[in-house]
Amino acid sequence: MLKKISVIAFAATMLTVSAAEDWENPAKFAEGRLPHRATAYPYPTAAEALKGDFKASIWYESLNGKWKFNYSAKPSERPKDFYLTGYDVSSWGDINVPGNWEMQGYGTPIYVNVGFGFLNRNPPFTTHDDNPVGSYKRTFDIPASWDGRKVFLHFGGSTSGMYVWVNGKKVGYVQSTKNPAEFDITPYIHQGKNDIACEVYRWTDGTYLEDQDFWRLSGLERDVYLYSTADQRIGDFFARAGLDGGYKNGTLDLDVDLLNYASGNAPVNVNAELFDAAGKKVWSATAKSDIVSNGEKTVNFKGTVRNVAKWSAEIPNLYTLVITLADKSGKTIESTSARVGFRSVEIKNAQLMVNGRPIEVHGVNLHEHHPIHGHTVDRETMMKDIRMMKRNNVNAIRTCHYPQSPMMYDLCDEYGLYVVDEANIEIHGMGVVHNYPDTTNHPAYHPAWRDCMLDREMALVERDKNHPSVITWSLGNEAGNGENFQIAYRWIKERDKTRPVQFEQADETWNTDIVCPMYPSIRYMKEYAARKNVTRPYIMCEYAHAMGNSSGNFQEYFDIIRSSPHMQGGFIWDWVDQGFLRQDEDGRSYWTYGGDYGARSYKNDGNFCINGVVNPDRTAHPGLYEVKKVYQDIRFAPDVKKGTITIENNFIHKDLSDYDFNWQILRDGKIVKNGTFAKVNALPGKTAVVKMPLDGVDLGDGAEYYFNIFANVRTGDDIIPAGHEQAREEVELSGHRTYKPAVAAAAPTVDETSNGWTVKAGNVEIFFNKEGWIRSYAADGRKLLSQGIAPSFWRAPTDNDWGNNAHKRLNAWRVAFDNSRVTSATLVKEGDVVKVVSMRDMPDVNCGLKTVYTVYGDGTLGVTESLVTHADARIPELMRFGTSIAMPKEYDNFTWYGRGPWENYSDRKHSSFVGVYSGKVADQYYPYIRPQESGNKTDVRWAELTDKDGFGIRVVGEGLLNVSALDVTPEALDPGMDKHNMHQNDVWPDAWNVYLNVDLAQRGLGGDNSWGAAPHAPYILTPKDYSYTYYLTPVTK
Repeated sequence: MLKKISVIAFAATMLTVSAAEDWENPAKFAEGRLPHRATAYPYPTAAEALKGDFKASIWYESLNGKWKFNYSAKPSERPKDFYLTGYDVSSWGDINVPGNWEMQGYGTPIYVNVGFGFLNRNPPFTTHDDNPVGSYKRTFDIPASWDGRKVFLHFGGSTSGMYVWVNGKKVGYVQSTKNPAEFDITPYIHQGKNDIACEVYRWTDGTYLEDQDFWRLSGLERDVYLYSTADQRIGDFFARAGLDGGYKNGTLDLDVDLLNYASGNAPVNVNAELFDAAGKKVWSATAKSDIVSNGEKTVNFKGTVRNVAKWSAEIPNLYTLVITLADKSGKTIESTSARVGFRSVEIKNAQLMVNGRPIEVHGVNLHEHHPIHGHTVDRETMMKDIRMMKRNNVNAIRTCHYPQSPMMYDLCDEYGLYVVDEANIEIHGMGVVHNYPDTTNHPAYHPAWRDCMLDREMALVERDKNHPSVITWSLGNEAGNGENFQIAYRWIKERDKTRPVQFEQADETWNTDIVCPMYPSIRYMKEYAARKNVTRPYIMCEYAHAMGNSSGNFQEYFDIIRSSPHMQGGFIWDWVDQGFLRQDEDGRSYWTYGGDYGARSYKNDGNFCINGVVNPDRTAHPGLYEVKKVYQDIRFAPDVKKGTITIENNFIHKDLSDYDFNWQILRDGKIVKNGTFAKVNALPGKTAVVKMPLDGVDLGDGAEYYFNIFANVRTGDDIIPAGHEQAREEVELSGHRTYKPAVAAAAPTVDETSNGWTVKAGNVEIFFNKEGWIRSYAADGRKLLSQGIAPSFWRAPTDNDWGNNAHKRLNAWRVAFDNSRVTSATLVKEGDVVKVVSMRDMPDVNCGLKTVYTVYGDGTLGVTESLVTHADARIPELMRFGTSIAMPKEYDNFTWYGRGPWENYSDRKHSSFVGVYSGKVADQYYPYIRPQESGNKTDVRWAELTDKDGFGIRVVGEGLLNVSALDVTPEALDPGMDKHNMHQNDVWPDAWNVYLNVDLAQRGLGGDNSWGAAPHAPYILTPKDYSYTYYLTPVTK
């Protein structure tokens, strides 16, 4: 406690701010509030503290539930005297606490990336005309057993500024949405019924420090409760549970802060005990102390636990610390507890080390988001997050950009996730380092904001200091790097010497222990990776922007990261799409985003909140499978010549004894052999070599062979079940064969009319018009095509396409074919085949298009499409180069031999293995929250669309193809030149057709960012000549 109090004096160089309102004055942020402390609860006995069920403690009383509520659109309309005891609130509505009032029918949810929810920025002033105020009131009973004891009121978080009254008496005023606030309400309460009133302002001067990229929501959004203590209590404690120099034995450095609210000194005994996971006591110590009248005292304990069970994200061993305060006769006054983990965190040799070993950060940024309840996230949703993260090889979260609910840290401790814990500060709307902010009125650079900013840093550290999962403190996000942050850095380094501190805005200056850029260029990454004399690790605080159909070139990031020991990973932006569940008038559910709640009169940033690798309900995006593959700690190095695979254990703390290594051999995409390697194990950081069981496999028989290996969890638990695939690898044993059709004995016949040519071959009949356009294609008299085979150069723009302006830059390709004209069309017979050759001029792109249809005697139709660029053409790159084939709706079964089973693209296909896959056409379209390009499959050898009887069409590429089969058109997914708010429920399946898209290539997805970065160069279709061939044949089964 003494340390905390001295800090306020250290930073107390405030300048006076003239403001009429507390909520527009940065000097007013903690009136009546108690000092910050670690999350802990009082229990009457040590045995109850060991159990840790705080809700069962007789000294805990929840105030969650229904409160009376009044919503006022602006401060002048609020009920000013509602806090008085006799004020009648019976006509008010009810509201759930915890909860955001916008999610319960009051006011407007606003999504803003950069900005403050109000338009005029003039710190510390907000707006008086559109600043909603929520008035809360409820009654509560004081238990009889609390008579004569101290009573404290706890708010886990309130947005944004809050006054508190108890029984008509003002208790205090606080700001800082995501930090707890506690008040001593003992002077204001009495036995029996009491009432509590809260007045919450949506916008305050603190809003300038909370410009995070998320929904702007308001209210009492975390737990509210009471707790009771005696006059002497355990005020706080700091358990520094570390390791000795050999990383073998645990070291405990424990500070216990004792408080005495009574007049007169209080002699006490303090007992500290440590229990392992089995409940066995492994250490204890006792100290006598004397707390001065109305004062405090810190008692320190030091201890050692030999051969300690260490904590890491891989093996999260926990102990329970129980602290008991007793009077001088030994009678228990109270006990409290916390789960602690023994681990060390340090930076050595420019590497972030946990327990003496460098870690690779497989991170995600995690916002607090619930698809129905907003910022109030329940335990079930947190568990969904943790299960999904652990099953997909995520080992770390960054709490963007504020401390999260204490429950999330408990779960990270228990199940094993590293946490970069970030202070509730982002000042993006006032400017950031790289945009040269005006510092004259910027809070980060202004002494008037020093105390309130430092208070947020202190709240972060003091609340979460005992969590082993927290391995790094973060000063904040996109906020400038003024003196206020430099003061905060020094304070944290003094207060907690067991963890590094990072700050992205510091770049490579002194007040960050980790170089943690966001969205760095590949060039900068390579440059830092190549440096020889660095002292700090490089861990990206944000990268791989996962907006919509994204996560391209993810493997390339880790090719660089794994090239240098001081490159240690990063945190994807971000984990979960911030969409809310809604239903349209037809009862169809969809996810909403910015601007969907009548907020167009406010600033809003559309679907820029839809950046996750999981949906709001925590189901996976296709991009998550790529993340899982790249993030896997079990990796494989094949040697085809030797017929071996080296299994690499890149875990730093656990071996591979709990994994089964299953294998399969595929011949032309189908499994012909499979099995399990026996007794494979490797210690952390070590390898094991297995021999591929290729006996009896003739790799020279002309077929294509692949060997796949999988690491599956053997025993499993509630987080990762038995049998779950944790890692995979694909090994090409023999290469792809080029396809050529067989030549039939009989040549096709041709019947020419004034309208065109009818070509018959085998059971196939094709009609071409005089422009060389296929008007019908039938086999056995059954129609296979609904329309002609149309050249295709466009895709429905992805969010990344919109971000780099591709919808405008490349727009000429959208209409290139529609605006083209035929310059020639001829039918010729060449030996045993018939060819229909057409030439088109496409003036929008200054190119020519040559299409050659070749009909073979058995009915096979060859399609060759060639783009001919003119020598002086200045044209943009292409979205795709291919064709689209419309077929009747009944051909709704899709089978392909290529990469799958999920969608994949040229720069996002490492997780998709080559094989034969099948599914319904309706299931190939992935419903991104904002509709866009979807469903592609790469490296396709052949694909089929068939009806329920197995009749249909097969496409075979002369080389590898990109193929998709969808029941929606690109036009249905494309809003045109204006990115208005489209949603899943705006897309309806085509009533008549399905669409088989057969491409030579498609533009990559990109993912470096979503506001300008293009896909990497290898995945861009540069303007040049292109040509490819595929073949259509009827299928009967």
